[in-house]
Amino acid sequence: MKKVVLITGGSSGIGKSIGEFLYEKGFTVYGTSRNPEKIKNSVFPLITLDVRDKLSIQNAVAEVIAKSGRVDVLINNAGVGITGPIEEIPTEEIKNNFETNLFGPIEVMKAILPQMRLQKSGLIINITSIAGYMGLPYRGIYSASKGALELITEALRMEVKSFGIHITNVAPGDFATNIAAGRFHSPIIKGSDYEIPYGNVLRTLNEHVDSGNNPNEMAKAIYKIIQNPNPKIHYKIGAFMQKFSIVLKRLLPDKVYEKMLMNHYKL
Repeated sequence: MKKVVLITGGSSGIGKSIGEFLYEKGFTVYGTSRNPEKIKNSVFPLITLDVRDKLSIQNAVAEVIAKSGRVDVLINNAGVGITGPIEEIPTEEIKNNFETNLFGPIEVMKAILPQMRLQKSGLIINITSIAGYMGLPYRGIYSASKGALELITEALRMEVKSFGIHITNVAPGDFATNIAAGRFHSPIIKGSDYEIPYGNVLRTLNEHVDSGNNPNEMAKAIYKIIQNPNPKIHYKIGAFMQKFSIVLKRLLPDKVYEKMLMNHYKL
């Protein structure tokens, strides 16, 4: 029997790559998009879903169950980037980021868990970020939203393990996707005390946005995790130095690690 996979944010970037790879491997794949009618080249069906809208989430999950009778794998992939000095980012943009990167995935899990309990099986993969393991300058809100999802996953997986449900985190590093197009950039304010340092960091981020790893690397990693009957709690996928930065944070004194980050960002 084909496993049924639901991927939030499946119309582009990492989500699309994962969906295409799993589709080619014979899975029944459903992706989601806020505006699926605008996507013309998807090889798997796209369902309307906005992770900031609880009713939209419930309707999307109900549609998948109505069509396929079950959901074996949920990949919580929908997310959005945000940059800026925390002091200058509008509060509504901070809230929107958490709605998309944290509260949305929680609501999707809450909508799908009853079906997985009924099945007595299921796998939830939360796509977080290596940035969620550390507070990065001018990316602090993004780091916080992804780091919070990591901790939610740790707690929830213990709560649902007895139901035969597995939950895991997959934290990617930098991948060559179109994430920058949807990222909220707090504007560089002329005369602000943050104008020069934030401007330098933003330019560096934009220069390297397309030089990340191939998203197919993520797709292959997700496939292996789905095949594993007992997945780990955390996976990190990306360049060696990005993954090693997490190890360094555990090993180095806090201020030494902070200095290393500041040197990296030329602060």
